[in-house]
Amino acid sequence: MALKIAGVQMDVKLGEVPHNLDRIDDYAGEAARRGATLIVFPECAITGYCFGSLEEAQRYAQPVPGPHVDALVSICSKHDVHIVAGTIESSRNGIDNVALTVGPNGLVGSYRKTHLPHLGVDHFAKAGQTYPVLEVEQVKIGTLICYDASFPEATRCLSLRGAEIIVLPTNWPPGAEQTADYVVNARASENKVFFIAVNRVGTERGFQFIGKSKISDVHGATLAFADHQREEII
Repeated sequence: MALKIAGVQMDVKLGEVPHNLDRIDDYAGEAARRGATLIVFPECAITGYCFGSLEEAQRYAQPVPGPHVDALVSICSKHDVHIVAGTIESSRNGIDNVALTVGPNGLVGSYRKTHLPHLGVDHFAKAGQTYPVLEVEQVKIGTLICYDASFPEATRCLSLRGAEIIVLPTNWPPGAEQTADYVVNARASENKVFFIAVNRVGTERGFQFIGKSKISDVHGATLAFADHQREEII
């Protein structure tokens, strides 16, 4: 089974969950009309990223499964696609920076960010402990989030577990240009996997995001690249 993959490089409004979900719906519909069957959105695309405290972030966090999953299932059912999108998960132990993989029939699985920089909501999140490999349309998908890609072992773990595609929802800031320009291709080539990194654009509380979303093939060649700071589907 073949997947046509799209990455949605979009702006996100901090704390404006209904607005962000409406934008995800609009972009999912456009990507589906172009033939995409797996659509990847940025890190924290549902909630935003630059929260100033644990208490503030908790106001927008939801359990998994929960309302954010339900909203994505509705979008997937509407457009007959699978979606990977970032949000904040709540639990009894705090919050997680999580990427949800969702399809028309429900939650396929989730990944909790393992490597946490001193930025945004990651100041307050708990580190994930596992690297699950999920199946979408008979294709094995491994998920990482943002800073995880800087550590070669993370992609290697997923590759050794059989992942054929690595998806990376991300919120790259200025200073991460080398990761976008070189590391994505290197991770794909050294593990012989397809790799899609999907960043956001815009600013939150003065914090800027650089775009540069990319899809690389198993040889490290760039298949699609958004080398700018505007919204786009690749």
